[in-house]
Amino acid sequence: MGVTTAPVLVLNQNYEPLNVCTVRRAFVLVDRGKAEILENGRGHLRTPTALYAIPAIIRLVYLIRRPRPRGRLTRRDVFLRDHFTCQYCGRHTKDLTLDHVVPRRRGGSHDWNNVVAACKPCNHRKAGHTPQEAHLCLTREPFRPPYSFYRTFYVYLEQQVEWRKFVPGWDADGGFA
Repeated sequence: MGVTTAPVLVLNQNYEPLNVCTVRRAFVLVDRGKAEILENGRGHLRTPTALYAIPAIIRLVYLIRRPRPRGRLTRRDVFLRDHFTCQYCGRHTKDLTLDHVVPRRRGGSHDWNNVVAACKPCNHRKAGHTPQEAHLCLTREPFRPPYSFYRTFYVYLEQQVEWRKFVPGWDADGGFA
């Protein structure tokens, strides 16, 4: 990875993490007066005529207002919500399928409150029936999990130590709270 493609944390005017960009994009934002460098943890970039600080964290000089994103319904997120555990038999496995508690052909919706993780044998046993008809019980009712907007930044926090103080949810012991 080259110096100009290294990740840079972009903060809003109120110091809230907004995005991750490259050093090259950060230089453009700083040069145009749209951002300021908060931390320079990577040294300097030399040109024949000048010496530029390589930013690790920049802050925009104006406030960006945007709505909070909501988590999308994906296979991976359903499996994470259910802890990779079949919601019918309780077996912990990575070989799971999605199951609609109320089957779609019976008017069940494809949303967080009707989709659960199920192992293949339980999913085949249930087939197009409701859990009661198939004599199965849910170990836990499905629910919409809380979404952390900061999840985007967590993958960088192992290497980017200087970012940790700006990203909520990072624990001092090196993990997530």
